[in-house]
Amino acid sequence: MKRAPRNSVQDRPSKRSLLLRRVKRHLRPAAWIACGLVVIAGGFVIVRTAAPGSSIMTLQERLGGMTAITGLRVTEVLIEGRANTPEPLLRSAIGVSKGDPILGFSVELARQRIETLTWVEHATVERRLPGTVVVVLQERRPFAIWQNQGKFVLIDRAGQVVANQDVAQFKHLPLVVGVGAPPAAAELLDALTDRPLLAARTEAAVRVGARRWNLRMKNGADVMLPEGHEIAALDRLLQLHQSQSLLDRPLQAIDMRLGDRLVVRPKGDAKGDPKGDPRGEARGEIQPGSGGQTAPPSMTPIIAKKPT
Repeated sequence: MKRAPRNSVQDRPSKRSLLLRRVKRHLRPAAWIACGLVVIAGGFVIVRTAAPGSSIMTLQERLGGMTAITGLRVTEVLIEGRANTPEPLLRSAIGVSKGDPILGFSVELARQRIETLTWVEHATVERRLPGTVVVVLQERRPFAIWQNQGKFVLIDRAGQVVANQDVAQFKHLPLVVGVGAPPAAAELLDALTDRPLLAARTEAAVRVGARRWNLRMKNGADVMLPEGHEIAALDRLLQLHQSQSLLDRPLQAIDMRLGDRLVVRPKGDAKGDPKGDPRGEARGEIQPGSGGQTAPPSMTPIIAKKPT
């Protein structure tokens, strides 16, 4: 039997063999890359769930440094939803700058730091590989100005303090005064908003004894509202003003705390009748802007029953 000459056609590998060889050559680096990505992803999951100050956090920093060599660095920090939050404070809370390893920080810890800022109600922090960090803010909305012990701060609708600086730029907001005013303000201020004629004449809502409200009107009169029945009293006050121009009269106080009568004190009445306070409340209530206390006026009934 004759042997086929070397380098003959029979010695050539088949097309299938050639294809398998090429596939193997490409599979090897791809497999190494895949393994590396799995390791990185596994480490990322571990460090993301690590407790602050743990040794895993050190591992996260090392992992971030290693991946930064491959180009995984922060190239952009995008902030969405910021209107009033001071940017320097926000940047400091984020704790990440351009050029830092993008896997070298905890997005959860960054979110927690951001949410300690008084303007921020809620925040999300995302990593978008290879190099973008996205921060989305939901800020608190200023609802009113709260005056307490001579200081002014902004509060939101829930009564949470928003800021104690640059309050003057929000001077168009309603003013509430006294201890306990912030969490109780929304219902009363909404009722005044629904009655623009009263709202336009109101300078401040003063919380008394952390349980009821006085309205300080722009003409200096105090309207004493009944506890728990403020809306009905406002409707009655509006009706009295429309029918009798009550709020245009030179009055120092209007007491609406008794359901069957209205008690007023004209301006210039200096009598100190201790029986004038139908509820016998403690003398002296906070006056917005006065910085002190005044004795309550004596009262003179002018309307015996509710208007019908």
